[in-house]
Amino acid sequence: MSANTPETRSNRKLLIGGLLVVLISINGILIYMNYQKKEKTEEQAEIINVKNSELENQIKVYEALKADFERQSQELSAMGLENDSLESQIATITADLEELRGFRKRSYSLADQRRFRDRASAFEKQLQEKDQEIARLKQDNEVLFTENTDLKTTQTRLSDSLTTMRSTNEELSQQVRVASKLEAHGLNVNIINQRGKEKEDDDNEFRAKRVDKLRIDFTLAKNDVAKKEPKTVYMRMIEPDGAALYNLSTGSGTFQVDGEDMYYTAKRDFVFDNTQQALSFTYDKNAEYKKGQHTVELYADGFLIGKATFVLK
Repeated sequence: MSANTPETRSNRKLLIGGLLVVLISINGILIYMNYQKKEKTEEQAEIINVKNSELENQIKVYEALKADFERQSQELSAMGLENDSLESQIATITADLEELRGFRKRSYSLADQRRFRDRASAFEKQLQEKDQEIARLKQDNEVLFTENTDLKTTQTRLSDSLTTMRSTNEELSQQVRVASKLEAHGLNVNIINQRGKEKEDDDNEFRAKRVDKLRIDFTLAKNDVAKKEPKTVYMRMIEPDGAALYNLSTGSGTFQVDGEDMYYTAKRDFVFDNTQQALSFTYDKNAEYKKGQHTVELYADGFLIGKATFVLK
């Protein structure tokens, strides 16, 4: 009975109270530790969220940088320019993007964050410098385009003026050519018989059997426009059937009138001196002449300068 003394009961109470205090303390410590653990877990989760957000933002920055560098490359290509450094930068950014996207499956450290931010800043500076360079190139191209347009306009005007001048010169040349056309006046046809005697007829009618040779006389009219220079007169003797007498052995050949070849019977070279020169042809067919109307045509410088007819009976 002595064990249940007031002193013993007091000690028991003290012991129970101490145990309660210890239990409460331990519980408090456990509660605090759980709180700290939870707080640390939340802090770590927040850090992970921040890192993930930073990673995604950095990926977006690099995607935008790549798009801008590709835009610059296209603008240079549109101006007909090439830039290997831009292609190299695009390749580098593409490699960085692949590395950044790989951090979605592994740790993205603060050192990595700083490294990619610094590289992005360098790329952005290069991008701005290149944009300024492209702006200057565009301005220079606009100036060149304006100058080229003005030059083409001037060239077109000059070309039009030259075309007009050529047309005018051609017209003037043609007018001078026409004005310098020679004229054969007094064209007369006589016959020379086998005895060498010459006979003329006011009606230009002769007996065919008496004709041995033909003599065609004419005088060149004055022309102050025509050049004083060597020239050639072509004589065409057209028989009653409409064909021109042509015999290579007697000096016949071809010449051109308005770009077309024509046969001539004989030709005569002379020097035009604008003195109303008297010229003549003596033609020997070396064969019997056909009966009927004959036509004599004279040409010089591509023009018909005289014409006459005679009849052989």
